[in-house]
Amino acid sequence: MSSGPRRARWLRRTAGAAALTLAGALAPAGAATLGASATASAVNAVNVTVNAHEGLGTIPATGYGLNSAVWDNQMNVPVVQNLLSQAGIGMLRYPGGSYGDIYHWQTNTAPGGYVAPGTDFDSFMGTVKKIGAQPILIANYGTGTPAEAAGWVQYANVTKGYGDKYWEIGNENYGNGYYGADWEADNHASKSPATYANNVLQYISAMKAVDPTIKIGAVLTLPGNWPDGAVAGGDAYDWNRTVLSIAGSAIDFAIVHWYPNGQGAATALSEPSQLTGELAQLRSEINQYAGSNASNIGIALTEMNSGVDTTTQPDALFGADSYMTALEQGVFNVDWWDTHNGAGTISTAPDGATDYNDWGVLSSATCTGSVCEPALNTPFPPYFAISMLSKLGRPGDQMVRAGTDQSLVSAHAVLQANGDLAVQLVNKDPNNAYPVNLHYTGYQPSTATPTVYTYGDEASSITSASQGTSSSQTIAPYSIETVVLTPSGNGVSALTAPGAPAASGVTGSQATISWTPSSGGQVARYEVYQQFGTTSQLLAESNSTSATLYNLVPGTGYTINVLATDQMGNLSRASVPVSFTTSTPSNSTCAVNYQITTSWGSGYVASLTITNTGPSAINGWTLTFSFPATTESFNSGWNANWTSSGQNVHATNVDWDANLAPNGGNSFNIGFVGNEAGAYPSPAAISLNGTVCTTTYSS
Repeated sequence: MSSGPRRARWLRRTAGAAALTLAGALAPAGAATLGASATASAVNAVNVTVNAHEGLGTIPATGYGLNSAVWDNQMNVPVVQNLLSQAGIGMLRYPGGSYGDIYHWQTNTAPGGYVAPGTDFDSFMGTVKKIGAQPILIANYGTGTPAEAAGWVQYANVTKGYGDKYWEIGNENYGNGYYGADWEADNHASKSPATYANNVLQYISAMKAVDPTIKIGAVLTLPGNWPDGAVAGGDAYDWNRTVLSIAGSAIDFAIVHWYPNGQGAATALSEPSQLTGELAQLRSEINQYAGSNASNIGIALTEMNSGVDTTTQPDALFGADSYMTALEQGVFNVDWWDTHNGAGTISTAPDGATDYNDWGVLSSATCTGSVCEPALNTPFPPYFAISMLSKLGRPGDQMVRAGTDQSLVSAHAVLQANGDLAVQLVNKDPNNAYPVNLHYTGYQPSTATPTVYTYGDEASSITSASQGTSSSQTIAPYSIETVVLTPSGNGVSALTAPGAPAASGVTGSQATISWTPSSGGQVARYEVYQQFGTTSQLLAESNSTSATLYNLVPGTGYTINVLATDQMGNLSRASVPVSFTTSTPSNSTCAVNYQITTSWGSGYVASLTITNTGPSAINGWTLTFSFPATTESFNSGWNANWTSSGQNVHATNVDWDANLAPNGGNSFNIGFVGNEAGAYPSPAAISLNGTVCTTTYSS
C-alpha cells in the first residue's frame, strides 16, 4: 500500500492535539520487570461476578465490523476473504475513512488519493457476500452531491439488488477546517455544522426517494472528543447540537469515531471504560436535541482503534474490551480501523514485541527502513481479538452484566442461544497471571469442565482446552480468555424474555414500566429489577404487563429489566434494559439552573444560578451535587467557597451572596471549571441546604 493513505490517517488522528508518542509505553505502576516469571501465586485472586438477570441487549448481526479501503490492493483477494469470514466479521465499511469524501463510485476514482486495482464497488460487494456480512457505505459529502449518492443507491439496490441498508453521509466532516484542523475534503462554500445538517436532509430525501427502506446516518462526535463543545464564531451551538436540531428528525443513526489516543499501553488499556459514559452522554444529547425521532436513532461506532502499539497485544486487549463495552451500551455497529495500512514508526510494546504502527489487522508486508512487517496478510494480534468475539457470542445471543474487582482484568458475559454462558476475561497486566474466582447470579453452571478459548500474548492462533472449573480459572498475562459453561438444567424456565420495556409517566418519585408479554408457557407474574452494578434490586411485581415504581429518588438514573416467572418459580431471561432519569421536584423551595458555557478536550466551565423559591429567607447556604461520571472532577470555582471529594462537590456562600430572599426575590450566580477525561454529564440533582432543588439546564 502506498504511504499516502497511511500518512493521511496519521495526520487525521493528531489534528488539534499533540502528536502521539507510541514508544516508551509503560507497564502498570508496581509491575514486575518485563520478562519476569508470570505466576498467579504472587497476586490476589480476581473476583468476577456475572448477573444473568441484568440483560444488556442482544449482539446485533452488524456488531463485529471492520473498515475496508480502496487503497488496499488486498481488499478482495481470497486469502483476505477467508480470514475475515473466519473472524466472524458481520459488517464491512467502504470506501475507507476520509476517502469517503473524495471517492466517486461510478468511476472508482478518488481525486487526490490512490485507488488500488480490484477495489471497485462490485468487487467489494463480492467480498461482502462471500463472507456473509453487510456493508456500511460512505456517501460522498465532501466532493459529491445528493444526486450522486442517490445514483449509488439506485445501482446498489435496484440495478444490482444488493440490498445495502446502511449509508453514512460523509466522514468526520467536522474536520473540514471549520474548527481549525483541516483533513476532511469539503468543497461546500460554507463548512458549518448547519450547512452539513441541511445538506444531510437533501441527501436523505434523494436517497430514500430511490429506496425508502435504507438507513442513513449523520456524523457526530463523541462527548469529550474534539471538537465536542467547540462553538465557532457566529454559531449558537456546537456541532452535535446543531446537527441534531436540524437533521435529527430525519436521520436513522448517528455516526461517531473513537481514537482515545492515550499515552502508552497502560493508559490505552484503561480507556475502554470511558466509552460507557461517553455513549450515555451522546444518547442524552440525541434525546435532548433530536425531537420526537430521538428514540429511533441508533448509534454506529464506525471507526475505532487505541492508536497505541497497534500491531501488538495491547491493541488487541483494547479491542476485545472496547467492542463489547460499546455493544453493551446499545451501539449496533463497531468497525475497527483498519484491514491493511502499512508500517509506520517502529517501537517496542511493553511485552517486548515490535510494533509496526500499522493500525491494520493484517500485515501489508511493508518496511520502515530495515525493519519489515511479517509476510503479507499475516494476522496481527487485533485480528485475533476480533476473532475471539465470536467465541463469546454470536448475533442474537444476549449480553448480560459482568464485573470484576481488579482494574487490570475486565469481564464481559453472554448467554448463548443454546443456554451456555460465555465469560470473556481480558488481562491487561503484562507481567502477572491472575487466579479468577467466578460467581453467578441467575445462572447455574453444570459440573462439567468448561471449554476455555485463549488468545495468549503475541500468539499466532487461538487455542481451546477443557480446563479449570466453573468457579475457578487462571488467566495468563496480557491474554484474552473466553470461558464457556454449560447449564446445570436446574431452574431454567421455558418462558421467553418479556418484550422491550418502555418508561412513561416519569416524575421525581415514580415511573410506569410497560412491556409486551412473555411466551412459551404460563406466566405466574413479572418481576421488575433495577440494575445496580452486578447486583439487582427488585422494585416491583406485576400480574399484568405494566408496573408503577414508587419511592424513587429524585434526579436519579435508573436502568430496568423485566423478567417473567413461571408456575415453578423459575425466571425467564431478562428483557432488554430501559433507562430513565427521575426529575427533580417541580415544587421545591429552591431552584438551580445549570449551564455548561464552554468546553474543550479536557475540561469545561459550568455556571449555576441559585434562587430561593420558598417563603422564608435563607441566610447562609450550602449547595451540593455529585458528578455522574468518574471521568469528571472539580478544578476551581468562583463566587463561593468550593470543596470536593471524588465525585462529590460542596459550595458554601461567601459574604456577599449569603442572603437569598424568599419567593425568588433575588438570585446569585456561581461557577466552576471542571476537568474531564471523557464523558461529562450534568448532575441530575442539586441540593441547597439539604433540599433537592428544582433543577433546570441551559446550553
